[in-house]
Amino acid sequence: MSLPPPSVPTTVPTAPGALPVIGHGHRLARDALPFMRSLRDHGPVVRIRLGPTPAYVLTDPALARRVLITDAAHFLKGGRVFDALRGFFGDGIATIADGDAHLRNRRRLQPMFNRAHIAARTDPMVERVRALVGSWREGQGRDVHADMNEVGLAAFLTALFGTHLPDRLAAEFTRLMPVIMRGTLRQTILPDRLTRLPLPANRAHETNLRRLRAIIDEAVDRARGPADADPTRTASAAHGCPHHIPQGEGLLQTLLTAETPLSRQQLQDEVITLLVGAVETTGTTLAWTLYELSQHDGITARLRAELDAVCGARPVRHEDLDRLPYVRQVLQEAIRKYGPVWLTTRKAARTVDLEGHRIPAGSDVVWSPYLYQHDPLVFPAPERFDPDRWTPERAKEARGSFLAFGAGRRQCIGEAFAWTELAIILATVLQTWSAFRLTSRVPRPRAVMTVTPDGLTMAYDRRARPLAEAG
Repeated sequence: MSLPPPSVPTTVPTAPGALPVIGHGHRLARDALPFMRSLRDHGPVVRIRLGPTPAYVLTDPALARRVLITDAAHFLKGGRVFDALRGFFGDGIATIADGDAHLRNRRRLQPMFNRAHIAARTDPMVERVRALVGSWREGQGRDVHADMNEVGLAAFLTALFGTHLPDRLAAEFTRLMPVIMRGTLRQTILPDRLTRLPLPANRAHETNLRRLRAIIDEAVDRARGPADADPTRTASAAHGCPHHIPQGEGLLQTLLTAETPLSRQQLQDEVITLLVGAVETTGTTLAWTLYELSQHDGITARLRAELDAVCGARPVRHEDLDRLPYVRQVLQEAIRKYGPVWLTTRKAARTVDLEGHRIPAGSDVVWSPYLYQHDPLVFPAPERFDPDRWTPERAKEARGSFLAFGAGRRQCIGEAFAWTELAIILATVLQTWSAFRLTSRVPRPRAVMTVTPDGLTMAYDRRARPLAEAG
Protein backbone atom coordinates (compact mmCIF):
# COMPACT_ATOMS: atom_id res chain seq x y z
CA MET A 1 0.00 0.00 0.00
CA SER A 2 1.45 3.35 -0.99
CA LEU A 3 1.42 6.25 1.45
CA PRO A 4 -0.69 9.29 0.59
CA PRO A 5 1.29 12.22 -0.78
CA PRO A 6 2.26 14.87 1.78
CA SER A 7 -0.03 17.84 1.99
CA VAL A 8 0.98 20.81 -0.08
CA PRO A 9 1.54 23.80 2.20
CA THR A 10 -0.86 26.62 1.51
CA THR A 11 -0.27 30.30 2.01
CA VAL A 12 -1.13 31.41 5.52
CA PRO A 13 -3.51 34.38 5.38
CA THR A 14 -2.39 37.58 7.08
CA ALA A 15 -4.79 39.49 9.30
CA PRO A 16 -5.58 42.95 7.91
CA GLY A 17 -4.73 46.18 9.67
CA ALA A 18 -1.02 45.83 10.49
CA LEU A 19 0.94 49.09 10.90
CA PRO A 20 4.63 49.76 10.31
CA VAL A 21 6.91 48.97 13.26
CA ILE A 22 4.16 47.95 15.71
CA GLY A 23 2.35 45.46 13.45
CA HIS A 24 -0.94 44.49 15.07
CA GLY A 25 0.19 45.85 18.43
CA HIS A 26 -2.33 48.68 18.24
CA ARG A 27 -5.17 46.17 17.86
CA LEU A 28 -3.90 44.08 20.76
CA ALA A 29 -3.61 47.20 22.92
CA ARG A 30 -6.93 48.76 21.89
CA ASP A 31 -9.43 45.96 21.17
CA ALA A 32 -7.58 42.69 21.67
CA LEU A 33 -10.57 40.45 22.35
CA PRO A 34 -12.70 41.43 19.32
CA PHE A 35 -9.51 41.26 17.23
CA MET A 36 -8.77 37.71 18.41
CA ARG A 37 -12.35 36.62 17.71
CA SER A 38 -12.18 38.14 14.21
CA LEU A 39 -9.23 35.94 13.27
CA ARG A 40 -11.49 32.87 13.18
CA ASP A 41 -13.00 34.28 9.95
CA HIS A 42 -9.64 34.00 8.16
CA GLY A 43 -9.04 30.29 8.71
CA PRO A 44 -7.52 27.82 11.19
CA VAL A 45 -4.06 29.46 10.99
CA VAL A 46 -3.66 33.24 10.61
CA ARG A 47 -0.49 35.34 10.53
CA ILE A 48 -0.28 38.49 12.67
CA ARG A 49 2.65 40.70 13.63
CA LEU A 50 3.78 41.31 17.22
CA GLY A 51 5.83 44.41 16.55
CA PRO A 52 8.02 43.47 13.58
CA THR A 53 7.85 39.75 14.43
CA PRO A 54 5.41 37.53 12.52
CA ALA A 55 3.32 35.14 14.61
CA TYR A 56 0.92 32.39 13.61
CA VAL A 57 -2.40 32.31 15.48
CA LEU A 58 -4.16 28.95 15.78
CA THR A 59 -7.90 29.59 15.73
CA ASP A 60 -8.78 25.88 15.88
CA PRO A 61 -8.50 24.29 19.37
CA ALA A 62 -7.68 20.93 17.77
CA LEU A 63 -4.52 22.49 16.32
CA ALA A 64 -3.72 24.03 19.71
CA ARG A 65 -3.96 20.61 21.33
CA ARG A 66 -1.69 19.19 18.65
CA VAL A 67 0.88 21.88 19.46
CA LEU A 68 0.54 21.40 23.22
CA ILE A 69 0.29 17.61 23.36
CA THR A 70 0.80 15.54 20.20
CA ASP A 71 3.62 17.55 18.62
CA ALA A 72 4.84 19.29 21.79
CA ALA A 73 8.46 18.33 21.04
CA HIS A 74 8.35 20.58 17.95
CA PHE A 75 6.77 23.59 19.71
CA LEU A 76 8.85 24.81 22.62
CA LYS A 77 7.91 27.20 25.39
CA GLY A 78 8.84 30.64 24.12
CA GLY A 79 7.91 33.39 21.71
CA ARG A 80 7.43 37.14 21.90
CA VAL A 81 5.02 36.96 24.84
CA PHE A 82 7.20 34.63 26.90
CA ASP A 83 10.35 36.59 26.15
CA ALA A 84 8.69 39.58 27.80
CA LEU A 85 7.24 37.53 30.65
CA ARG A 86 10.62 35.96 31.39
CA GLY A 87 11.85 39.41 32.40
CA PHE A 88 9.17 39.29 35.09
CA PHE A 89 9.03 35.59 36.03
CA GLY A 90 12.68 34.75 35.45
CA ASP A 91 13.02 30.98 35.03
CA GLY A 92 9.94 30.04 37.01
CA ILE A 93 7.96 26.92 36.18
CA ALA A 94 5.79 28.80 33.65
CA THR A 95 8.59 30.33 31.58
CA ILE A 96 11.66 28.13 31.99
CA ALA A 97 12.72 26.50 28.72
CA ASP A 98 11.65 22.95 27.93
CA GLY A 99 14.09 20.24 28.90
CA ASP A 100 15.67 18.68 31.95
CA ALA A 101 15.57 21.89 34.02
CA HIS A 102 11.83 22.23 33.53
CA LEU A 103 11.18 18.59 34.45
CA ARG A 104 13.42 18.87 37.51
CA ASN A 105 11.70 22.03 38.74
CA ARG A 106 8.24 20.60 38.10
CA ARG A 107 9.07 17.55 40.21
CA ARG A 108 10.27 19.85 43.00
CA LEU A 109 7.07 21.89 42.97
CA GLN A 110 4.59 19.07 42.48
CA PRO A 111 4.42 18.00 46.17
CA MET A 112 3.26 21.52 47.09
CA PHE A 113 0.05 20.95 45.19
CA ASN A 114 -0.96 17.43 46.14
CA ARG A 115 -4.45 17.13 47.57
CA ALA A 116 -3.33 16.43 51.13
CA HIS A 117 -1.08 19.50 51.30
CA ILE A 118 -3.83 21.74 49.93
CA ALA A 119 -6.36 20.29 52.38
CA ALA A 120 -4.02 21.01 55.30
CA ARG A 121 -3.90 24.70 54.34
CA THR A 122 -7.60 25.20 53.66
CA ASP A 123 -8.74 26.15 57.18
CA PRO A 124 -6.17 28.98 57.59
CA MET A 125 -7.13 30.25 54.13
CA VAL A 126 -10.84 30.23 55.03
CA GLU A 127 -10.12 32.07 58.27
CA ARG A 128 -8.15 34.77 56.45
CA VAL A 129 -10.77 35.15 53.72
CA ARG A 130 -13.59 35.40 56.29
CA ALA A 131 -11.75 38.16 58.13
CA LEU A 132 -11.30 40.24 54.96
CA VAL A 133 -14.73 39.63 53.45
CA GLY A 134 -16.42 40.25 56.79
CA SER A 135 -14.67 43.63 57.17
CA TRP A 136 -16.45 45.19 54.18
CA ARG A 137 -19.00 47.87 55.00
CA GLU A 138 -22.59 47.02 54.20
CA GLY A 139 -24.17 48.98 51.36
CA GLN A 140 -20.88 50.61 50.33
CA GLY A 141 -19.96 50.59 46.65
CA ARG A 142 -16.67 48.68 46.35
CA ASP A 143 -14.16 48.03 43.57
CA VAL A 144 -14.87 44.33 43.06
CA HIS A 145 -11.77 43.49 41.05
CA ALA A 146 -9.49 45.17 43.59
CA ASP A 147 -11.31 43.40 46.43
CA MET A 148 -11.04 39.99 44.78
CA ASN A 149 -7.36 40.51 43.97
CA GLU A 150 -6.75 41.43 47.61
CA VAL A 151 -8.70 38.48 48.97
CA GLY A 152 -7.13 36.05 46.49
CA LEU A 153 -3.66 37.32 47.29
CA ALA A 154 -4.29 37.13 51.04
CA ALA A 155 -5.51 33.54 50.75
CA PHE A 156 -2.56 32.53 48.62
CA LEU A 157 0.02 34.24 50.82
CA THR A 158 -1.47 32.43 53.81
CA ALA A 159 -1.25 29.11 51.99
CA LEU A 160 2.27 29.73 50.67
CA PHE A 161 4.06 31.49 53.54
CA GLY A 162 1.89 30.46 56.48
CA THR A 163 -0.13 32.50 58.93
CA HIS A 164 2.72 34.62 60.33
CA LEU A 165 3.48 36.84 57.31
CA PRO A 166 3.54 40.48 58.53
CA ASP A 167 0.68 42.67 57.34
CA ARG A 168 3.12 45.24 55.90
CA LEU A 169 4.57 42.60 53.52
CA ALA A 170 1.11 41.43 52.49
CA ALA A 171 0.12 45.07 51.82
CA GLU A 172 3.19 45.65 49.68
CA PHE A 173 2.48 42.53 47.62
CA THR A 174 -1.04 43.87 47.10
CA ARG A 175 0.27 47.26 45.96
CA LEU A 176 2.99 45.99 43.64
CA MET A 177 1.34 43.13 41.77
CA PRO A 178 -1.23 45.11 39.68
CA VAL A 179 1.35 47.76 38.76
CA ILE A 180 3.90 45.17 37.67
CA MET A 181 1.32 43.24 35.65
CA ARG A 182 0.41 46.39 33.68
CA GLY A 183 4.09 47.13 33.04
CA THR A 184 4.70 43.57 31.87
CA LEU A 185 1.81 43.74 29.40
CA ARG A 186 3.23 46.99 28.01
CA GLN A 187 6.58 45.32 27.42
CA THR A 188 4.86 42.37 25.76
CA ILE A 189 3.18 44.37 23.00
CA LEU A 190 5.84 47.05 22.36
CA PRO A 191 8.88 46.49 20.10
CA ASP A 192 12.05 45.36 21.89
CA ARG A 193 13.97 48.51 21.10
CA LEU A 194 11.36 50.65 22.88
CA THR A 195 11.31 48.48 26.00
CA ARG A 196 15.12 48.74 26.27
CA LEU A 197 15.21 52.54 26.19
CA PRO A 198 15.73 54.37 29.54
CA LEU A 199 12.19 55.75 29.48
CA PRO A 200 10.47 56.64 32.77
CA ALA A 201 7.96 53.80 32.40
CA ASN A 202 10.73 51.27 31.75
CA ARG A 203 12.77 52.49 34.74
CA ALA A 204 9.72 52.38 37.01
CA HIS A 205 8.99 48.82 35.90
CA GLU A 206 12.53 47.70 36.71
CA THR A 207 12.35 49.39 40.12
CA ASN A 208 9.09 47.63 40.92
CA LEU A 209 10.52 44.26 39.88
CA ARG A 210 13.53 44.73 42.15
CA ARG A 211 11.30 45.66 45.06
CA LEU A 212 9.05 42.63 44.50
CA ARG A 213 12.06 40.32 44.62
CA ALA A 214 13.27 42.02 47.80
CA ILE A 215 10.00 41.46 49.67
CA ILE A 216 9.88 37.87 48.42
CA ASP A 217 13.34 37.38 49.93
CA GLU A 218 12.10 38.75 53.26
CA ALA A 219 9.01 36.52 53.22
CA VAL A 220 11.10 33.45 52.32
CA ASP A 221 13.62 34.21 55.08
CA ARG A 222 10.79 34.44 57.63
CA ALA A 223 9.40 31.11 56.42
CA ARG A 224 12.86 29.54 56.43
CA GLY A 225 13.71 30.49 60.04
CA PRO A 226 11.52 28.01 61.95
CA ALA A 227 12.53 25.18 59.63
CA ASP A 228 16.20 25.65 60.57
CA ALA A 229 15.27 25.45 64.25
CA ASP A 230 13.56 22.05 63.88
CA PRO A 231 15.45 19.74 61.51
CA THR A 232 13.00 16.88 62.15
CA ARG A 233 10.59 18.61 59.74
CA THR A 234 12.86 18.22 56.74
CA ALA A 235 12.17 14.54 56.18
CA SER A 236 8.41 14.76 56.76
CA ALA A 237 7.95 17.79 54.48
CA ALA A 238 10.15 16.28 51.78
CA HIS A 239 7.98 13.16 51.78
CA GLY A 240 4.80 15.21 51.39
CA CYS A 241 3.16 14.44 54.72
CA PRO A 242 0.96 17.42 55.69
CA HIS A 243 0.27 16.08 59.18
CA HIS A 244 3.86 16.92 60.13
CA ILE A 245 3.63 20.55 58.99
CA PRO A 246 3.50 22.59 62.22
CA GLN A 247 0.56 24.91 62.73
CA GLY A 248 0.96 28.17 60.83
CA GLU A 249 3.45 26.97 58.23
CA GLY A 250 2.79 27.21 54.51
CA LEU A 251 3.24 25.20 51.34
CA LEU A 252 6.63 26.82 50.75
CA GLN A 253 8.13 24.51 53.39
CA THR A 254 8.04 21.69 50.86
CA LEU A 255 10.53 23.67 48.74
CA LEU A 256 12.64 24.93 51.62
CA THR A 257 13.05 21.41 53.00
CA ALA A 258 13.54 19.61 49.67
CA GLU A 259 16.49 17.24 49.34
CA THR A 260 17.87 19.41 46.51
CA PRO A 261 17.29 23.00 47.66
CA LEU A 262 16.57 25.84 45.25
CA SER A 263 18.83 28.85 45.06
CA ARG A 264 17.56 32.25 46.22
CA GLN A 265 17.07 33.30 42.59
CA GLN A 266 15.10 30.13 41.82
CA LEU A 267 12.88 30.65 44.87
CA GLN A 268 12.16 34.22 43.78
CA ASP A 269 11.29 33.06 40.24
CA GLU A 270 8.97 30.32 41.46
CA VAL A 271 7.18 32.54 43.99
CA ILE A 272 6.58 35.23 41.34
CA THR A 273 5.19 32.63 38.95
CA LEU A 274 2.91 31.19 41.62
CA LEU A 275 1.75 34.66 42.69
CA VAL A 276 0.60 35.51 39.19
CA GLY A 277 -0.96 32.12 38.53
CA ALA A 278 -2.80 31.88 41.84
CA VAL A 279 -3.71 35.54 42.40
CA GLU A 280 -4.23 37.52 39.19
CA THR A 281 -6.32 34.82 37.53
CA THR A 282 -8.18 34.12 40.78
CA GLY A 283 -9.10 37.77 41.34
CA THR A 284 -10.28 38.23 37.77
CA THR A 285 -12.37 35.05 37.77
CA LEU A 286 -14.04 35.93 41.08
CA ALA A 287 -14.76 39.52 40.05
CA TRP A 288 -16.55 38.35 36.91
CA THR A 289 -18.35 35.63 38.88
CA LEU A 290 -19.78 38.16 41.34
CA TYR A 291 -20.80 40.42 38.47
CA GLU A 292 -22.69 37.56 36.81
CA LEU A 293 -24.38 36.67 40.10
CA SER A 294 -25.57 40.27 40.39
CA GLN A 295 -27.30 39.76 37.05
CA HIS A 296 -28.72 36.26 37.63
CA ASP A 297 -30.81 35.82 40.78
CA GLY A 298 -31.71 32.25 39.87
CA ILE A 299 -28.08 31.14 39.67
CA THR A 300 -27.33 32.87 42.97
CA ALA A 301 -30.27 31.15 44.65
CA ARG A 302 -29.08 27.72 43.44
CA LEU A 303 -25.60 28.43 44.80
CA ARG A 304 -26.93 29.47 48.20
CA ALA A 305 -29.20 26.42 48.39
CA GLU A 306 -26.27 24.10 47.65
CA LEU A 307 -24.02 25.81 50.20
CA ASP A 308 -26.71 25.80 52.90
CA ALA A 309 -27.42 22.12 52.31
CA VAL A 310 -23.75 21.11 52.55
CA CYS A 311 -22.32 23.58 55.09
CA GLY A 312 -25.29 24.79 57.06
CA ALA A 313 -24.26 27.64 59.36
CA ARG A 314 -20.54 26.78 59.51
CA PRO A 315 -17.68 27.90 57.25
CA VAL A 316 -16.80 25.80 54.22
CA ARG A 317 -14.22 23.05 54.71
CA HIS A 318 -11.98 21.24 52.26
CA GLU A 319 -14.00 18.05 52.52
CA ASP A 320 -17.11 19.99 51.41
CA LEU A 321 -15.72 20.92 48.00
CA ASP A 322 -16.51 17.63 46.28
CA ARG A 323 -20.12 18.05 47.41
CA LEU A 324 -20.48 21.49 45.80
CA PRO A 325 -20.75 20.66 42.07
CA TYR A 326 -22.77 23.76 41.19
CA VAL A 327 -20.12 26.02 42.75
CA ARG A 328 -17.61 24.37 40.40
CA GLN A 329 -19.94 24.80 37.39
CA VAL A 330 -20.44 28.51 38.08
CA LEU A 331 -16.70 29.09 38.42
CA GLN A 332 -15.91 27.08 35.30
CA GLU A 333 -18.42 29.10 33.30
CA ALA A 334 -16.84 32.35 34.53
CA ILE A 335 -13.43 31.04 33.45
CA ARG A 336 -14.84 30.02 30.07
CA LYS A 337 -16.54 33.32 29.37
CA TYR A 338 -13.79 35.62 30.63
CA GLY A 339 -10.62 33.72 29.91
CA PRO A 340 -8.88 34.69 32.07
CA VAL A 341 -5.83 33.74 29.95
CA TRP A 342 -6.42 35.18 26.51
CA LEU A 343 -3.14 34.75 24.63
CA THR A 344 0.02 32.71 24.98
CA THR A 345 2.76 31.49 22.66
CA ARG A 346 5.06 28.66 21.66
CA LYS A 347 8.06 28.72 19.32
CA ALA A 348 8.39 26.28 16.41
CA ALA A 349 11.60 24.25 16.84
CA ARG A 350 11.55 23.26 13.18
CA THR A 351 9.45 23.91 10.10
CA VAL A 352 6.10 22.20 10.63
CA ASP A 353 3.09 21.54 8.42
CA LEU A 354 -0.12 22.16 10.39
CA GLU A 355 -3.11 21.00 8.37
CA GLY A 356 -1.45 22.18 5.18
CA HIS A 357 -0.17 25.46 6.64
CA ARG A 358 3.60 25.86 6.73
CA ILE A 359 4.97 27.21 10.03
CA PRO A 360 8.63 28.19 9.56
CA ALA A 361 11.23 27.15 12.12
CA GLY A 362 11.71 29.78 14.83
CA SER A 363 8.23 31.27 14.37
CA ASP A 364 5.99 32.33 17.24
CA VAL A 365 2.83 30.21 17.42
CA VAL A 366 -0.08 31.83 19.29
CA TRP A 367 -2.93 29.97 20.94
CA SER A 368 -5.82 31.65 22.70
CA PRO A 369 -8.01 29.93 25.32
CA TYR A 370 -10.33 32.94 25.18
CA LEU A 371 -10.83 32.46 21.44
CA TYR A 372 -11.61 28.74 21.72
CA GLN A 373 -13.94 29.25 24.68
CA HIS A 374 -16.01 31.69 22.60
CA ASP A 375 -16.46 29.42 19.60
CA PRO A 376 -20.22 29.47 18.90
CA LEU A 377 -20.04 26.01 17.31
CA VAL A 378 -18.88 24.54 20.63
CA PHE A 379 -20.52 26.98 23.04
CA PRO A 380 -23.84 28.18 21.59
CA ALA A 381 -24.53 31.82 22.47
CA PRO A 382 -21.01 32.17 23.95
CA GLU A 383 -21.79 35.53 25.56
CA ARG A 384 -24.55 33.97 27.67
CA PHE A 385 -23.55 32.97 31.20
CA ASP A 386 -24.76 29.38 31.54
CA PRO A 387 -23.25 27.20 34.30
CA ASP A 388 -25.25 24.22 33.05
CA ARG A 389 -22.82 23.95 30.14
CA TRP A 390 -20.67 22.11 32.69
CA THR A 391 -23.05 19.39 33.80
CA PRO A 392 -21.30 16.02 33.32
CA GLU A 393 -23.35 15.25 30.21
CA ARG A 394 -22.80 18.56 28.40
CA ALA A 395 -19.20 19.05 29.53
CA LYS A 396 -18.04 16.07 27.46
CA GLU A 397 -18.90 17.93 24.26
CA ALA A 398 -16.95 21.06 25.22
CA ARG A 399 -13.92 19.68 27.07
CA GLY A 400 -11.61 19.80 24.04
CA SER A 401 -12.12 23.56 23.70
CA PHE A 402 -11.59 24.43 27.38
CA LEU A 403 -7.88 25.25 27.61
CA ALA A 404 -7.78 27.81 30.42
CA PHE A 405 -5.20 25.75 32.33
CA GLY A 406 -3.28 24.65 29.25
CA ALA A 407 -2.64 21.03 28.31
CA GLY A 408 0.16 18.54 28.00
CA ARG A 409 3.46 18.59 29.85
CA ARG A 410 3.22 22.34 30.52
CA GLN A 411 -0.30 22.25 31.94
CA CYS A 412 -0.75 24.53 34.96
CA ILE A 413 0.82 22.80 37.96
CA GLY A 414 -1.43 24.65 40.40
CA GLU A 415 -4.80 23.85 38.81
CA ALA A 416 -6.05 21.83 41.80
CA PHE A 417 -5.06 24.65 44.17
CA ALA A 418 -6.77 27.21 41.93
CA TRP A 419 -10.09 25.36 42.04
CA THR A 420 -9.83 25.09 45.83
CA GLU A 421 -8.99 28.76 46.31
CA LEU A 422 -11.77 29.89 43.97
CA ALA A 423 -14.36 27.70 45.67
CA ILE A 424 -13.58 28.70 49.25
CA ILE A 425 -13.55 32.42 48.41
CA LEU A 426 -16.83 32.29 46.48
CA ALA A 427 -18.44 30.18 49.20
CA THR A 428 -17.29 32.56 51.93
CA VAL A 429 -18.60 35.63 50.10
CA LEU A 430 -21.97 33.95 49.57
CA GLN A 431 -22.14 32.85 53.20
CA THR A 432 -21.34 36.38 54.42
CA TRP A 433 -23.40 38.57 52.08
CA SER A 434 -27.00 38.17 50.95
CA ALA A 435 -27.11 40.35 47.84
CA PHE A 436 -24.75 41.84 45.25
CA ARG A 437 -25.93 45.11 43.68
CA LEU A 438 -24.14 46.65 40.72
CA THR A 439 -23.36 50.33 41.42
CA SER A 440 -21.37 51.04 38.24
CA ARG A 441 -22.23 50.74 34.58
CA VAL A 442 -22.04 47.27 33.05
CA PRO A 443 -18.31 46.43 32.84
CA ARG A 444 -16.56 45.65 29.56
CA PRO A 445 -13.87 42.93 29.28
CA ARG A 446 -10.37 44.36 28.84
CA ALA A 447 -7.36 42.26 27.88
CA VAL A 448 -4.48 43.02 30.23
CA MET A 449 -2.50 40.05 31.53
CA THR A 450 -5.93 38.54 32.17
CA VAL A 451 -9.37 39.53 30.90
CA THR A 452 -10.29 42.11 33.53
CA PRO A 453 -13.40 44.29 33.94
CA ASP A 454 -12.74 47.90 32.91
CA GLY A 455 -14.72 49.16 35.90
CA LEU A 456 -16.85 47.23 38.35
CA THR A 457 -18.26 48.44 41.68
CA MET A 458 -20.90 46.68 43.73
CA ALA A 459 -22.59 47.01 47.11
CA TYR A 460 -23.36 44.11 49.43
CA ASP A 461 -26.06 43.35 52.01
CA ARG A 462 -25.09 41.17 54.96
CA ARG A 463 -26.84 37.84 55.48
CA ALA A 464 -29.20 37.77 58.45
CA ARG A 465 -28.04 34.35 59.66
CA PRO A 466 -24.44 34.55 60.93
CA LEU A 467 -22.02 31.71 60.40
CA ALA A 468 -20.95 29.62 63.32
CA GLU A 469 -17.35 30.09 64.36
CA ALA A 470 -14.81 27.89 62.62
CA GLY A 471 -13.53 24.86 64.50
